[in-house]
Amino acid sequence: MTNVVVVGSQWGDEGKGKIVDWLSERADVVVRFQGGHNAGHTLVIDGTTYKLSLLPSGVVRKGKLSVIGNGVVVDPWALMEEIERIRQQGVEVTPSSLMVAENAALILPVHRELDKAREMARGDAKIGTTGRGIGPAYEDKVARRAIRVCDLADPETLMDRVNALLAYHNTLLRGMGLETVSAETVLSELHEIAPKILPYAGVVWKKLDEMRRKGERILFEGAQGIMLDVDQGTYPFVTSSNTGSGQAATGSGTGPNAIGYVLGITKAYTTRVGSGPFPTELTDAIGERLGERGREFGVVTGRKRRCGWFDAVLVRQAMKVGGVSGIALTKLDVLDGLDEIKVCTGYRIDGRDYDHLPSSTALQARAEPVYESMEGWQESTYGARSWADLPATAIKYIRRIEELIETPVALLSTSPERDDTIRVHDPFEG
Repeated sequence: MTNVVVVGSQWGDEGKGKIVDWLSERADVVVRFQGGHNAGHTLVIDGTTYKLSLLPSGVVRKGKLSVIGNGVVVDPWALMEEIERIRQQGVEVTPSSLMVAENAALILPVHRELDKAREMARGDAKIGTTGRGIGPAYEDKVARRAIRVCDLADPETLMDRVNALLAYHNTLLRGMGLETVSAETVLSELHEIAPKILPYAGVVWKKLDEMRRKGERILFEGAQGIMLDVDQGTYPFVTSSNTGSGQAATGSGTGPNAIGYVLGITKAYTTRVGSGPFPTELTDAIGERLGERGREFGVVTGRKRRCGWFDAVLVRQAMKVGGVSGIALTKLDVLDGLDEIKVCTGYRIDGRDYDHLPSSTALQARAEPVYESMEGWQESTYGARSWADLPATAIKYIRRIEELIETPVALLSTSPERDDTIRVHDPFEG
Protein backbone atom coordinates (compact mmCIF):
# COMPACT_ATOMS: atom_id res chain seq x y z
CA MET A 1 0.00 0.00 0.00
CA THR A 2 1.13 3.56 -0.66
CA ASN A 3 0.37 7.06 0.58
CA VAL A 4 -1.83 9.26 -1.59
CA VAL A 5 -1.72 12.99 -2.33
CA VAL A 6 -4.92 14.62 -3.59
CA VAL A 7 -4.58 17.87 -5.53
CA GLY A 8 -6.90 19.95 -7.66
CA SER A 9 -5.85 20.08 -11.30
CA GLN A 10 -7.68 23.24 -12.38
CA TRP A 11 -8.53 26.44 -10.45
CA GLY A 12 -9.98 24.67 -7.43
CA ASP A 13 -13.59 23.64 -6.79
CA GLU A 14 -13.06 20.34 -8.63
CA GLY A 15 -14.87 18.22 -6.03
CA LYS A 16 -11.94 17.24 -3.82
CA GLY A 17 -14.06 16.94 -0.67
CA LYS A 18 -16.09 13.97 -1.85
CA ILE A 19 -13.08 12.16 -3.28
CA VAL A 20 -11.01 12.70 -0.13
CA ASP A 21 -13.91 11.39 1.94
CA TRP A 22 -14.19 8.36 -0.36
CA LEU A 23 -10.47 7.69 0.04
CA SER A 24 -10.39 8.42 3.78
CA GLU A 25 -12.20 5.13 4.46
CA ARG A 26 -8.97 3.41 3.36
CA ALA A 27 -6.63 5.84 5.12
CA ASP A 28 -5.47 6.02 8.73
CA VAL A 29 -4.64 9.73 8.74
CA VAL A 30 -5.75 12.67 6.59
CA VAL A 31 -3.40 15.67 6.35
CA ARG A 32 -4.04 19.24 5.17
CA PHE A 33 -0.71 20.64 3.96
CA GLN A 34 -1.30 24.16 2.56
CA GLY A 35 -3.73 27.04 2.32
CA GLY A 36 -6.06 28.16 5.05
CA HIS A 37 -9.78 28.56 5.66
CA ASN A 38 -10.15 30.04 2.17
CA ALA A 39 -10.62 26.49 0.85
CA GLY A 40 -14.09 24.95 0.87
CA HIS A 41 -14.79 21.22 0.76
CA THR A 42 -18.32 19.85 0.68
CA LEU A 43 -19.02 16.30 1.87
CA VAL A 44 -22.37 14.53 1.54
CA ILE A 45 -22.60 11.48 3.81
CA ASP A 46 -25.85 9.56 4.29
CA GLY A 47 -27.78 12.60 3.15
CA THR A 48 -26.01 14.97 5.56
CA THR A 49 -23.97 17.82 4.07
CA TYR A 50 -20.79 18.93 5.81
CA LYS A 51 -19.05 22.10 4.69
CA LEU A 52 -15.42 22.27 5.76
CA SER A 53 -12.84 24.95 5.10
CA LEU A 54 -9.91 24.38 7.46
CA LEU A 55 -10.51 20.96 8.96
CA PRO A 56 -9.29 17.95 6.94
CA SER A 57 -12.12 16.03 5.28
CA GLY A 58 -11.30 12.91 7.30
CA VAL A 59 -12.53 14.61 10.48
CA VAL A 60 -16.08 13.37 9.89
CA ARG A 61 -14.90 9.74 10.06
CA LYS A 62 -14.46 8.00 13.39
CA GLY A 63 -11.13 6.37 14.08
CA LYS A 64 -9.17 8.57 11.69
CA LEU A 65 -6.54 11.07 12.73
CA SER A 66 -6.88 14.47 11.07
CA VAL A 67 -3.81 16.68 10.81
CA ILE A 68 -3.35 20.36 9.99
CA GLY A 69 0.25 20.60 8.81
CA ASN A 70 2.87 23.32 9.14
CA GLY A 71 2.21 24.48 5.56
CA VAL A 72 -1.28 25.67 6.53
CA VAL A 73 -1.89 29.15 7.96
CA VAL A 74 -4.35 28.76 10.82
CA ASP A 75 -6.98 31.22 11.94
CA PRO A 76 -7.58 29.89 15.48
CA TRP A 77 -10.95 31.62 15.81
CA ALA A 78 -12.16 30.19 12.49
CA LEU A 79 -10.89 26.75 13.53
CA MET A 80 -12.81 26.82 16.80
CA GLU A 81 -15.96 28.01 15.02
CA GLU A 82 -15.70 25.20 12.48
CA ILE A 83 -15.16 22.59 15.20
CA GLU A 84 -18.25 23.85 17.00
CA ARG A 85 -20.30 23.91 13.79
CA ILE A 86 -19.68 20.27 12.90
CA ARG A 87 -20.05 19.30 16.57
CA GLN A 88 -23.63 20.53 16.26
CA GLN A 89 -23.97 18.09 13.36
CA GLY A 90 -22.93 15.22 15.59
CA VAL A 91 -19.19 15.10 14.80
CA GLU A 92 -16.97 15.23 17.88
CA VAL A 93 -13.51 16.71 17.36
CA THR A 94 -11.01 16.09 20.16
CA PRO A 95 -7.21 16.28 20.56
CA SER A 96 -7.14 12.54 19.93
CA SER A 97 -8.76 12.98 16.50
CA LEU A 98 -7.19 16.29 15.43
CA MET A 99 -3.58 17.48 15.59
CA VAL A 100 -2.43 20.96 14.60
CA ALA A 101 1.26 21.47 13.80
CA GLU A 102 2.90 23.43 16.60
CA ASN A 103 4.98 25.27 13.99
CA ALA A 104 2.01 26.37 11.86
CA ALA A 105 1.72 30.15 11.41
CA LEU A 106 -1.38 31.94 12.69
CA ILE A 107 -3.78 34.27 10.91
CA LEU A 108 -4.65 37.25 13.12
CA PRO A 109 -7.49 39.79 12.83
CA VAL A 110 -4.96 42.36 11.55
CA HIS A 111 -4.23 40.05 8.62
CA ARG A 112 -7.90 39.94 7.68
CA GLU A 113 -8.24 43.72 7.83
CA LEU A 114 -5.14 44.27 5.71
CA ASP A 115 -6.28 41.66 3.18
CA LYS A 116 -9.66 43.35 2.70
CA ALA A 117 -8.16 46.85 2.56
CA ARG A 118 -5.65 45.87 -0.11
CA GLU A 119 -8.26 44.15 -2.24
CA MET A 120 -10.54 47.17 -2.07
CA ALA A 121 -7.66 49.48 -2.98
CA ARG A 122 -7.00 47.44 -6.14
CA GLY A 123 -10.34 48.47 -7.60
CA ASP A 124 -10.90 46.84 -10.99
CA ALA A 125 -7.55 45.03 -10.69
CA LYS A 126 -8.80 42.81 -7.85
CA ILE A 127 -7.05 39.45 -7.52
CA GLY A 128 -10.13 37.73 -6.11
CA THR A 129 -8.86 37.02 -2.60
CA THR A 130 -11.41 35.78 -0.06
CA GLY A 131 -10.33 38.53 2.35
CA ARG A 132 -9.57 36.04 5.10
CA GLY A 133 -6.00 37.11 5.74
CA ILE A 134 -4.30 34.19 4.01
CA GLY A 135 -1.87 36.23 1.90
CA PRO A 136 -0.73 38.62 4.65
CA ALA A 137 -0.22 35.68 7.01
CA TYR A 138 2.02 33.91 4.49
CA GLU A 139 3.90 37.18 3.95
CA ASP A 140 4.65 37.37 7.67
CA LYS A 141 5.74 33.74 7.68
CA VAL A 142 8.23 34.27 4.87
CA ALA A 143 9.44 37.53 6.45
CA ARG A 144 10.06 35.63 9.73
CA ARG A 145 7.75 37.74 11.85
CA ALA A 146 4.81 35.30 12.07
CA ILE A 147 3.26 34.15 15.31
CA ARG A 148 3.07 30.37 15.40
CA VAL A 149 0.90 27.97 17.38
CA CYS A 150 3.74 27.11 19.75
CA ASP A 151 4.23 30.80 20.63
CA LEU A 152 0.84 30.80 22.37
CA ALA A 153 2.31 28.65 25.14
CA ASP A 154 5.09 31.15 25.93
CA PRO A 155 3.76 34.58 27.08
CA GLU A 156 7.17 36.24 26.96
CA THR A 157 7.96 35.09 23.44
CA LEU A 158 4.42 35.92 22.37
CA MET A 159 4.76 39.52 23.53
CA ASP A 160 8.02 39.93 21.60
CA ARG A 161 6.46 38.42 18.48
CA VAL A 162 3.38 40.63 18.66
CA ASN A 163 5.43 43.79 19.10
CA ALA A 164 7.65 42.90 16.12
CA LEU A 165 4.66 42.05 13.94
CA LEU A 166 2.76 45.23 14.77
CA ALA A 167 5.81 47.43 14.16
CA TYR A 168 5.42 46.37 10.53
CA HIS A 169 1.64 46.15 10.22
CA ASN A 170 0.86 49.43 11.93
CA THR A 171 3.19 51.20 9.51
CA LEU A 172 1.19 49.69 6.64
CA LEU A 173 -2.14 50.56 8.23
CA ARG A 174 -1.10 54.19 8.80
CA GLY A 175 0.07 54.41 5.19
CA MET A 176 -3.37 53.24 4.02
CA GLY A 177 -5.14 55.70 6.29
CA LEU A 178 -6.49 52.92 8.52
CA GLU A 179 -6.65 52.66 12.28
CA THR A 180 -3.63 51.04 13.93
CA VAL A 181 -3.80 48.05 16.28
CA SER A 182 -2.53 47.99 19.86
CA ALA A 183 -0.35 45.20 21.17
CA GLU A 184 -2.59 44.93 24.23
CA THR A 185 -5.61 44.16 22.06
CA VAL A 186 -3.82 41.46 20.06
CA LEU A 187 -2.30 39.88 23.18
CA SER A 188 -5.66 39.84 24.91
CA GLU A 189 -7.27 38.07 21.96
CA LEU A 190 -4.45 35.53 21.74
CA HIS A 191 -4.41 34.82 25.48
CA GLU A 192 -8.15 34.13 25.27
CA ILE A 193 -7.92 31.72 22.31
CA ALA A 194 -4.69 29.98 23.40
CA PRO A 195 -6.21 27.48 25.89
CA LYS A 196 -8.75 26.47 23.23
CA ILE A 197 -6.27 25.66 20.46
CA LEU A 198 -3.17 24.51 22.39
CA PRO A 199 -4.67 21.12 23.37
CA TYR A 200 -4.66 20.27 19.65
CA ALA A 201 -1.02 21.33 19.09
CA GLY A 202 1.51 18.61 18.40
CA VAL A 203 4.70 17.59 16.65
CA VAL A 204 3.19 16.65 13.31
CA TRP A 205 6.37 15.58 11.51
CA LYS A 206 7.16 13.13 14.32
CA LYS A 207 3.65 11.71 14.45
CA LEU A 208 3.54 11.18 10.69
CA ASP A 209 6.96 9.52 10.75
CA GLU A 210 5.76 7.12 13.45
CA MET A 211 2.62 6.25 11.53
CA ARG A 212 4.52 5.79 8.30
CA ARG A 213 6.98 3.42 9.96
CA LYS A 214 4.06 1.35 11.22
CA GLY A 215 2.80 1.04 7.64
CA GLU A 216 -0.30 3.12 8.25
CA ARG A 217 -1.73 4.92 5.23
CA ILE A 218 -1.52 8.67 4.90
CA LEU A 219 -3.84 10.72 2.73
CA PHE A 220 -2.56 14.23 1.96
CA GLU A 221 -5.40 16.62 1.16
CA GLY A 222 -4.65 19.69 -0.95
CA ALA A 223 -6.70 22.85 -1.22
CA GLN A 224 -7.36 25.13 -4.22
CA GLY A 225 -5.87 23.84 -7.51
CA ILE A 226 -2.53 23.58 -9.30
CA MET A 227 -3.34 26.52 -11.57
CA LEU A 228 -3.68 28.66 -8.43
CA ASP A 229 -0.15 27.71 -7.33
CA VAL A 230 1.89 30.81 -6.46
CA ASP A 231 4.67 29.63 -8.79
CA GLN A 232 2.98 27.52 -11.47
CA GLY A 233 -0.43 29.17 -11.62
CA THR A 234 -1.89 32.16 -13.44
CA TYR A 235 0.12 34.68 -11.40
CA PRO A 236 -0.79 37.14 -9.87
CA PHE A 237 -4.34 35.71 -9.84
CA VAL A 238 -3.28 32.86 -7.60
CA THR A 239 -3.33 31.81 -3.96
CA SER A 240 -0.41 32.52 -1.61
CA SER A 241 0.93 28.98 -1.31
CA ASN A 242 2.21 26.11 -3.42
CA THR A 243 -0.68 23.80 -4.23
CA GLY A 244 1.07 20.92 -6.00
CA SER A 245 2.04 17.49 -4.72
CA GLY A 246 5.54 18.57 -3.69
CA GLN A 247 4.02 20.82 -1.04
CA ALA A 248 2.49 17.75 0.62
CA ALA A 249 5.97 16.86 1.86
CA THR A 250 7.12 20.37 2.76
CA GLY A 251 3.80 21.37 4.32
CA SER A 252 3.62 18.37 6.63
CA GLY A 253 7.23 17.74 7.60
CA THR A 254 7.58 14.50 5.66
CA GLY A 255 10.16 13.70 3.01
CA PRO A 256 9.38 13.40 -0.70
CA ASN A 257 9.79 9.63 -0.37
CA ALA A 258 6.60 9.60 1.70
CA ILE A 259 4.59 10.57 -1.37
CA GLY A 260 3.26 7.69 -3.42
CA TYR A 261 0.31 8.10 -5.76
CA VAL A 262 -0.77 11.61 -6.80
CA LEU A 263 -4.46 11.89 -7.63
CA GLY A 264 -5.55 14.98 -9.56
CA ILE A 265 -9.19 15.90 -9.07
CA THR A 266 -10.50 17.12 -12.42
CA LYS A 267 -13.91 18.53 -13.28
CA ALA A 268 -15.44 17.41 -16.60
CA TYR A 269 -15.71 21.10 -17.54
CA THR A 270 -13.89 24.16 -16.17
CA THR A 271 -14.75 26.67 -13.45
CA ARG A 272 -13.01 29.56 -11.78
CA VAL A 273 -13.88 31.89 -8.88
CA GLY A 274 -12.66 35.46 -8.89
CA SER A 275 -10.45 37.31 -11.34
CA GLY A 276 -7.84 36.07 -13.76
CA PRO A 277 -7.53 34.57 -17.24
CA PHE A 278 -10.01 31.89 -18.32
CA PRO A 279 -9.57 31.02 -22.03
CA THR A 280 -12.58 28.67 -22.28
CA GLU A 281 -15.02 30.78 -20.26
CA LEU A 282 -18.60 30.78 -21.55
CA THR A 283 -20.74 33.84 -20.92
CA ASP A 284 -23.68 32.51 -22.94
CA ALA A 285 -26.63 30.25 -22.15
CA ILE A 286 -24.44 27.14 -22.05
CA GLY A 287 -22.21 28.74 -19.44
CA GLU A 288 -25.29 29.60 -17.38
CA ARG A 289 -26.56 26.05 -17.78
CA LEU A 290 -23.29 24.55 -16.53
CA GLY A 291 -23.35 26.86 -13.52
CA GLU A 292 -26.96 26.06 -12.65
CA ARG A 293 -26.71 22.29 -13.11
CA GLY A 294 -23.36 22.13 -11.37
CA ARG A 295 -24.51 24.39 -8.51
CA GLU A 296 -21.39 26.43 -9.02
CA PHE A 297 -21.17 28.64 -5.99
CA GLY A 298 -18.13 28.90 -3.72
CA VAL A 299 -18.38 26.93 -0.44
CA VAL A 300 -16.50 29.59 1.51
CA THR A 301 -17.55 32.84 -0.19
CA GLY A 302 -20.81 31.93 -1.90
CA ARG A 303 -19.50 33.65 -5.01
CA LYS A 304 -20.81 32.47 -8.36
CA ARG A 305 -18.20 30.52 -10.30
CA ARG A 306 -17.32 31.31 -13.89
CA CYS A 307 -17.93 28.29 -16.14
CA GLY A 308 -16.51 27.05 -19.45
CA TRP A 309 -15.59 24.07 -21.59
CA PHE A 310 -12.97 21.55 -20.52
CA ASP A 311 -9.48 22.94 -21.07
CA ALA A 312 -7.22 19.99 -21.88
CA VAL A 313 -4.18 22.25 -22.36
CA LEU A 314 -4.48 23.66 -18.86
CA VAL A 315 -5.08 20.26 -17.25
CA ARG A 316 -2.22 18.60 -19.15
CA GLN A 317 0.06 21.34 -17.87
CA ALA A 318 -1.18 20.68 -14.32
CA MET A 319 -0.51 16.96 -14.77
CA LYS A 320 3.12 17.66 -15.64
CA VAL A 321 3.98 20.25 -12.98
CA GLY A 322 1.93 18.42 -10.34
CA GLY A 323 3.38 14.97 -10.95
CA VAL A 324 -0.13 13.52 -11.23
CA SER A 325 -0.41 9.73 -11.51
CA GLY A 326 -4.11 9.57 -12.38
CA ILE A 327 -7.22 11.71 -12.19
CA ALA A 328 -10.61 11.54 -10.54
CA LEU A 329 -13.04 12.96 -13.09
CA THR A 330 -16.00 14.69 -11.44
CA LYS A 331 -19.37 16.17 -12.41
CA LEU A 332 -19.69 14.33 -15.72
CA ASP A 333 -23.48 14.39 -15.22
CA VAL A 334 -23.54 18.21 -15.59
CA LEU A 335 -22.86 17.66 -19.30
CA ASP A 336 -25.89 15.36 -19.72
CA GLY A 337 -28.33 16.52 -22.40
CA LEU A 338 -25.94 18.65 -24.46
CA ASP A 339 -26.01 18.00 -28.20
CA GLU A 340 -22.42 19.15 -28.65
CA ILE A 341 -19.50 19.32 -26.22
CA LYS A 342 -16.29 21.20 -26.89
CA VAL A 343 -12.79 20.56 -25.58
CA CYS A 344 -9.92 23.04 -25.78
CA THR A 345 -6.90 21.39 -27.41
CA GLY A 346 -4.67 24.45 -27.87
CA TYR A 347 -4.43 28.22 -27.76
CA ARG A 348 -3.90 30.85 -30.43
CA ILE A 349 -2.22 34.04 -29.24
CA ASP A 350 -1.41 36.84 -31.66
CA GLY A 351 -1.59 34.40 -34.57
CA ARG A 352 0.76 31.86 -32.96
CA ASP A 353 -0.29 28.41 -31.74
CA TYR A 354 0.54 27.35 -28.17
CA ASP A 355 0.38 23.88 -26.60
CA HIS A 356 0.64 25.35 -23.08
CA LEU A 357 -0.48 28.41 -21.15
CA PRO A 358 2.46 30.85 -21.11
CA SER A 359 3.48 32.56 -17.87
CA SER A 360 3.08 36.09 -19.24
CA THR A 361 -0.06 37.73 -17.86
CA ALA A 362 -0.49 39.72 -21.07
CA LEU A 363 -0.28 36.61 -23.26
CA GLN A 364 -2.67 34.70 -21.00
CA ALA A 365 -5.23 37.47 -21.36
CA ARG A 366 -5.08 37.22 -25.16
CA ALA A 367 -5.24 33.42 -25.35
CA GLU A 368 -7.99 32.20 -27.67
CA PRO A 369 -9.06 28.56 -27.31
CA VAL A 370 -8.78 26.12 -30.21
CA TYR A 371 -11.68 23.70 -29.86
CA GLU A 372 -12.42 20.14 -30.84
CA SER A 373 -16.13 19.32 -30.99
CA MET A 374 -17.58 16.06 -29.75
CA GLU A 375 -21.02 14.52 -29.82
CA GLY A 376 -22.95 14.86 -26.57
CA TRP A 377 -25.33 12.39 -24.96
CA GLN A 378 -28.97 12.61 -23.90
CA GLU A 379 -28.98 9.83 -21.33
CA SER A 380 -28.38 10.51 -17.63
CA THR A 381 -25.01 9.63 -16.10
CA TYR A 382 -26.07 10.78 -12.63
CA GLY A 383 -25.36 8.15 -10.00
CA ALA A 384 -23.71 5.69 -12.40
CA ARG A 385 -21.59 3.10 -10.60
CA SER A 386 -20.18 1.10 -13.50
CA TRP A 387 -18.97 1.71 -17.04
CA ALA A 388 -21.99 -0.25 -18.26
CA ASP A 389 -24.22 2.49 -16.88
CA LEU A 390 -22.59 5.15 -19.08
CA PRO A 391 -23.63 6.10 -22.63
CA ALA A 392 -21.07 5.19 -25.31
CA THR A 393 -20.61 8.84 -26.23
CA ALA A 394 -19.84 9.71 -22.59
CA ILE A 395 -17.19 7.00 -22.49
CA LYS A 396 -15.76 8.35 -25.74
CA TYR A 397 -15.54 11.81 -24.12
CA ILE A 398 -13.70 10.38 -21.10
CA ARG A 399 -11.23 8.46 -23.28
CA ARG A 400 -10.51 11.56 -25.35
CA ILE A 401 -9.76 13.55 -22.19
CA GLU A 402 -7.31 10.84 -21.10
CA GLU A 403 -5.53 11.09 -24.45
CA LEU A 404 -5.33 14.88 -24.40
CA ILE A 405 -4.08 15.24 -20.82
CA GLU A 406 -1.80 12.17 -21.13
CA THR A 407 -3.04 10.81 -17.80
CA PRO A 408 -5.47 7.95 -17.04
CA VAL A 409 -8.77 8.19 -15.19
CA ALA A 410 -8.48 6.37 -11.87
CA LEU A 411 -11.89 7.34 -10.45
CA LEU A 412 -15.08 8.68 -11.97
CA SER A 413 -17.51 10.57 -9.72
CA THR A 414 -21.11 10.74 -10.92
CA SER A 415 -22.86 12.53 -8.03
CA PRO A 416 -22.06 14.17 -4.66
CA GLU A 417 -22.84 10.86 -2.91
CA ARG A 418 -19.63 9.02 -2.02
CA ASP A 419 -20.84 5.61 -3.31
CA ASP A 420 -21.65 7.00 -6.75
CA THR A 421 -18.06 6.46 -7.84
CA ILE A 422 -16.65 4.22 -10.55
CA ARG A 423 -13.28 2.87 -9.47
CA VAL A 424 -10.82 2.06 -12.23
CA HIS A 425 -7.79 1.99 -9.96
CA ASP A 426 -7.37 2.23 -6.17
CA PRO A 427 -4.76 4.97 -5.57
CA PHE A 428 -3.68 3.32 -2.32
CA GLU A 429 -2.49 0.33 -4.35
CA GLY A 430 0.10 2.56 -6.03
